Amino acid sequence: MIMKIQQFTKNIFLLLIIIQSSFNSAAAQEELIELDSIAAIVNEGLVLKSQLDFQIQTITRRASVEGFQLPARDIMEEQILEQLIVEEIQLQRAGQIGIQISDQMLNGAITMIAEENNIQFENLPAMLAADGIDYGRYRRDLRNQLILEQLRQIDVIGRINVSQRELNQCFESLDSNVINNSDYNLSHILISVPESATADEFRKAQVIADQVITELDNGAEFGEMAITYSDSQTGIERGFLGWRKGDQLPTLFSNIVGTIKKGEYSKPIQAVSGFHIIRINDMRSTEERSEIEQMEVRHILIIPNQIIDNATARQRLNEAREEIINGKEFGEIAKLLSEDPGSVNEGGSMGWVNPGTFVTEFENIANNINIGTISQPFQSRFGWHILEVTGRRTHDNTEELRESNCRAQITNSRLANESELWIRRIRDQAFVEKRL
Repeated sequence: MIMKIQQFTKNIFLLLIIIQSSFNSAAAQEELIELDSIAAIVNEGLVLKSQLDFQIQTITRRASVEGFQLPARDIMEEQILEQLIVEEIQLQRAGQIGIQISDQMLNGAITMIAEENNIQFENLPAMLAADGIDYGRYRRDLRNQLILEQLRQIDVIGRINVSQRELNQCFESLDSNVINNSDYNLSHILISVPESATADEFRKAQVIADQVITELDNGAEFGEMAITYSDSQTGIERGFLGWRKGDQLPTLFSNIVGTIKKGEYSKPIQAVSGFHIIRINDMRSTEERSEIEQMEVRHILIIPNQIIDNATARQRLNEAREEIINGKEFGEIAKLLSEDPGSVNEGGSMGWVNPGTFVTEFENIANNINIGTISQPFQSRFGWHILEVTGRRTHDNTEELRESNCRAQITNSRLANESELWIRRIRDQAFVEKRL
């Protein structure tokens, strides 16, 4: 649990600006300057020595607990300082393009972390304190990490363009594995030859195999031909092999099943043991189609703040609900009232959504309300809502999932390189003066 939480608390933390006038003695001021001396100037910002020391102490403690070897102090200091510089550059970039994490979003993220660790939200500060983690610093660190994630989404992931050609190549690769992704119901005829057979014995077996093919071409039933001619132990069972997984077929068979269709049989295939004739009785894909229960939802969100408390937010939604029930259009009220930036321009509509899209409080209401009914106001970690489910459907998203998986695969294959190039570019463009 500790390790899961601490992954969000590494890297940068922003120090509080300490007002020097609060220190009365010259000695205290000197101590403050020593504590917060500048490690690096980064554009218009700073990396402080205390930030660097904190990170070194954190990594040193982790090394002690996990038992791994650290580099020499000067090398580690240089590496960590460079990391802090790059993160400061990224935070400055995020500020320039207006990326912000609201308290509601931050609380939502912390709640998710708490739930994953089976901790109540209100108990998290005490749990962190027990692990030696200051809750205020934890919130600042997590907010910064969320900001950096959004920046990376915009500046790196959002700029990786997946072309149709790349998608088609991915689809072709999936299709080329049709054998591995299929089960086959097979029958088989073997015209065998003795061990260490001579060329003449192979020629005689070839003649019999060709005769079997001729009779099959003339309408003979495969099972009867297997009983009559097959030297395999399955001959008495009409050559029936049953269902076999494509990725577990012998190479001899897997090389053939991809060249014939259901109901067809192969030409004689020569092997050390003789001549094989294979028939595909049936086949089925092991790539299951994906069907999900979707719902179409629209909502109105009011976020409490210093002016609007919970009671006021709830009252406003009650009034909006009454107006909608009395005939006013939901979408028009949502455009005027809702504070959800993702849906307000669409009249509160969130479109067709998959299960698990919403936070628990929202999803529970949506799952248990009739189509066309306006919910009572309810609270989630993001604020107060009313919602309406306007439709439900069973949706086959196999192709969407296939394309989504291909896009993710292509993006991930390029992400590491694109991220490295991006970091190098913004680092080279920044003014940095190290003071150590």
